[in-house]
Amino acid sequence: MTLLYRLPLVCLFLLASLCPDWWSATKTTLAQAKSPNIVMILVDDMGYGDAQCYNADSKIPTPNINQLARDGMRFTDAHAAGPLCHMSRYGLMTGRFPFRTDVSRWPQHPLIEANQTTIASLLANSNYETAMVGKWHLGFEENGYDQPLPGGPVDRGFHSFFGIRASTDIPPYFYIQGNHAVSPPTERTEARNTKGWSKIQGEFWRAGGIAPGMQLKDVLPRFTDEAISVIQQHENSTDQPLFLYLAYPAPHTPWLPAEPFRGKSGAGMYGEFTMMVDHMIGRVLKALKQADMAEDTLVIFSSDNGPVWYEEDVERFDHDSSGGLRGMKADAWECGHRMPFIVRWPGKVKPGTVNDRLICFTDLLATFGELVGTELSTDAGPDSFSFYKTLLGQSEPDRPTLVIKSGSGAMTARQGPWKLITQLGSGGFSKPSRIKTTKGGPAGQLYNLDDDLGELNNLYDQKPDVVARISTELKRIQENGSSRLPNIQ
Repeated sequence: MTLLYRLPLVCLFLLASLCPDWWSATKTTLAQAKSPNIVMILVDDMGYGDAQCYNADSKIPTPNINQLARDGMRFTDAHAAGPLCHMSRYGLMTGRFPFRTDVSRWPQHPLIEANQTTIASLLANSNYETAMVGKWHLGFEENGYDQPLPGGPVDRGFHSFFGIRASTDIPPYFYIQGNHAVSPPTERTEARNTKGWSKIQGEFWRAGGIAPGMQLKDVLPRFTDEAISVIQQHENSTDQPLFLYLAYPAPHTPWLPAEPFRGKSGAGMYGEFTMMVDHMIGRVLKALKQADMAEDTLVIFSSDNGPVWYEEDVERFDHDSSGGLRGMKADAWECGHRMPFIVRWPGKVKPGTVNDRLICFTDLLATFGELVGTELSTDAGPDSFSFYKTLLGQSEPDRPTLVIKSGSGAMTARQGPWKLITQLGSGGFSKPSRIKTTKGGPAGQLYNLDDDLGELNNLYDQKPDVVARISTELKRIQENGSSRLPNIQ
């Protein structure tokens, strides 16, 4: 390997021209030789305005997330692939917009096909040890919880998995190791709600099956312990870099802050639980440092979709979980899918930088591919565009049209500052979700986010040429099965 670095440049060019297959393999080998560990931390239902590094007026202390931002690059225009848990995770894993599949199948069937490239399979094929801890929410082939659960993480690129099938408010509740239940959900828990909050906030969970002895309040710290264990086991490994995907099911409901965090936030029990999430992230970052892995690890932090935080909550606590964006979880409006997104990579990503490049969760597949020197096949990551050079402080072309489907089916297409929503209303949890068009009124929504980030000035009727241009591209992307441009692989 060292010999390759000592060869004169002209010799490498000559070898590349005479032996293209050798050069392709060599590029991958060279990339692998310097590939960093990767830790992806995805939290659940945290708003754009919850972390203090995104909102100076936040009532929630988030010292560990703030430190990540100081040490790395903070993106201000990063988007989940969808404004709901399963949509978001599907795009993250596959580099494919979730509208391209039937995401409603997740409760009984896997959403990711056996032959689909995922960020885990791509990295596993590039000599990474791949581990997942946490919430999957992309389905298994279910045939009873005393039977194997195929189609999950260990069948889609991860070498190991410890986690849960979905959220901690969706039964049945049980841990999964590999593709088996640690203990099947043979007991039952009753539904829970909290006075003073909406029916989907507070200590909310649904009635259903639960594994004997399982306590939902223990899930968050248990996943932190498992993630730290993965890091510690990898500490003395020099053969392979590590990819750890840590998918926390919090601060999604039920909000179950431990005693040390109660009364410490200005945003009620939601803020307390978010503080607990930040603390757990700090434990993981500390474990990386103790394992002498921090300097050689690319850490990514984000949230899967927007928060469940209503206008009355903003007024009650004077805390805006949306950070000034419109809407909430499930919406086509920005708060539904514009996410905090931070990347720390010592020696590569300049500390304390802020970047306004448009990126999407689907772009991680192509970004990881460029990092390890692997070109995506034509059928892999059809909606994935690398932002690898952006991380290194280099310029690269703007991301092409971004398409997001809302919780109730509204299509959103984004080109530069222009954002088109194909219907009136939020398209999600905010009321009204859908507004009927009126004679002479606009049929959809168009916003210039450079001038109107709060999406208050609908320009749909004033800019018919922009509506027509974006609508045409949206139709092409929907019909062609890919949003990659012809010259982008």
